[in-house]
Amino acid sequence: MNKTYPTWELELNCWGKGCGFIAGIDEAGRGPLAGPVVASAVILPRNIRIEDINDSKKLTPKKRDKIFDIIHKEAVDIGVGIVSEKVIDEINILQATILAMKEAVSTFKCQSPDFLLIDGLNLKEFYVPNRKVIHGDSISVSIAAASIIAKVTRDRIMDELDRIYPEYFFKEHKGYGTRKHCEAIAKYGVTEIHRKTFCRVKEFVGI
Repeated sequence: MNKTYPTWELELNCWGKGCGFIAGIDEAGRGPLAGPVVASAVILPRNIRIEDINDSKKLTPKKRDKIFDIIHKEAVDIGVGIVSEKVIDEINILQATILAMKEAVSTFKCQSPDFLLIDGLNLKEFYVPNRKVIHGDSISVSIAAASIIAKVTRDRIMDELDRIYPEYFFKEHKGYGTRKHCEAIAKYGVTEIHRKTFCRVKEFVGI
C-alpha cells in the first residue's frame, strides 16, 4: 500500500478566497499524565516542498527532528504555546489546549495569519477566522508542520524533565500512562508535574 501524505488542497482553497497567510495549528500532549500541553502554529511559504512531511505520529523521532529543523529554516513564521500541568488541572485539558493554541498564534513575530487551519478544534470568538479539520495533520501540509513542531518541542521538554525525575523514565514515555510510568508513580508517588485531576493520577493521590 502506498503511503499518503498531506497536501496543499486546504491552503489552496483559502488562498483562492483571498487569504494571504495561512497558519496550520496542532497540539501535542493532551493525553499524558504528566507535563505540559504544547501547541504550535506554522505559516509556510506557498507550495514549499518538504520531503516526507506528515502527521508527527507517523514519523520516527529521527525523521521528526530532521523535518523540525527544515521547518524552522523555511517557515514564514512559527508560534509555540505551552500550558503547564498546573493550569491543566485548573481549567481542564480541553481549555488548556485551546489556550495553548491561542498563545501559539500570539507568539508569531514576523507575520499575522489571515486564516487558521486547526487540527480537531475551533477557536470560537477568536480574532483570526479559523476552521476545524478532522485528522488535519494527515490532510494539510501546514497542520502537519505544526504537529511536528509541537511534538518535538514537547518531547524535548519531557527529556529535560527526565533529568530532574529520572526514576519516572519520562524520556521513554513522555509522560503517557504506560505500565512503567504507572509503576513508578505507585512506587515514588506523584510529582509536581503530574496532572492531578487525571483519573489515572487521582487514584495515587486519593482525590
